[in-house]
Amino acid sequence: MRPVLYLAITSHGFGHAVRTASVAAKVQELLPDTLLVFVTTVPHWLLDGYIKGDFIQRPKMLDVGVIQPDSFTMDQPATLEKLRNIRHRAKAIIADEVNFLKTNRASLVFADIPPLAAPIAHTAGLPCWFMGNFGWDFIYRAWGGEFLAEADWITEKYQTGDRLFRLPLNEPMEQFPNITNVGLIGGDPNHNLAALREAFGLHKPKEKTILLSFGGLGLNGIPYGTLAQFPGYQFITFDRQAPNLDNLCKIEDVSLRPVDFMPLCDRLVSKPGFGTFSEAMRLDMPISTLTRDDFAEGEILIENLKTYSYHQILDPTSFAAGNWDFLREAPIPPTGDHPINKNGLTAIATEIANFLST
Repeated sequence: MRPVLYLAITSHGFGHAVRTASVAAKVQELLPDTLLVFVTTVPHWLLDGYIKGDFIQRPKMLDVGVIQPDSFTMDQPATLEKLRNIRHRAKAIIADEVNFLKTNRASLVFADIPPLAAPIAHTAGLPCWFMGNFGWDFIYRAWGGEFLAEADWITEKYQTGDRLFRLPLNEPMEQFPNITNVGLIGGDPNHNLAALREAFGLHKPKEKTILLSFGGLGLNGIPYGTLAQFPGYQFITFDRQAPNLDNLCKIEDVSLRPVDFMPLCDRLVSKPGFGTFSEAMRLDMPISTLTRDDFAEGEILIENLKTYSYHQILDPTSFAAGNWDFLREAPIPPTGDHPINKNGLTAIATEIANFLST
């Protein structure tokens, strides 16, 4: 029988799905017969951009993450309501997934990072390996109030996991047993750069080419009019709602990813997010990031960015007002005295492939 890997992915933006897909693709490269089962509600095309072999998508929501209309605005009341709904339906969710796991003879549950993954796996008689740089209990506990009970419930589930691959840029995650520290993960550019330049008319030099990327949820209110101040620059965006401007290239082909364009760009302008940061840092690409003070992971990501990467820390108010003088300034060198580990993909995928082979 071909090995079946069940990939439980948190229902929050695109970042968790992207980084899990990058690991899964490496597993399939090492063990080509592996059938990947992605349990996530992200668009199918997102997974298709990372996976070359066979995979199945099971569009189910195993957790909530944070309910957000865009990458910065968080709806805490809606998040709390959805959290409570997940807890209320937990037994039914577990029963459905256990039936699926047994019917399809899965061998391992690999989770990033829904807490229900552990009881799902164990009820089916399988191990649960987690991967992440933070747990949702860490995020919710910082919000306090009615979220504390939800955080406690999540912590209990995480504590039963069999293993954690702890990614860089992390909170301590000490609630997880059996922690293995690993390096950065993410997709690799897989398109011919000269062909991309020609196809999209990207004829400005690299030092004048800027990638704008604010995650799968996007960012409302980007002051695109500011780009008129930089006629000598070329900007690239995946925002389909962006206006048509002479120096703005809109990428609407879903088979292309931000990481495919990173080698063509001088720097990335973004918001705090592990997946985007990790892919850029693996390519030694400078990152100009907005701050995000209301999300506990944000401060950790930015402090690590300062340590390991050329960077610029941007004030959201000035950015929204169109003050983009930072583009004319050189990024700040990393403050750390040693480079970050970039070998997470191979480390995690090798462990999974070895397990599935036994």
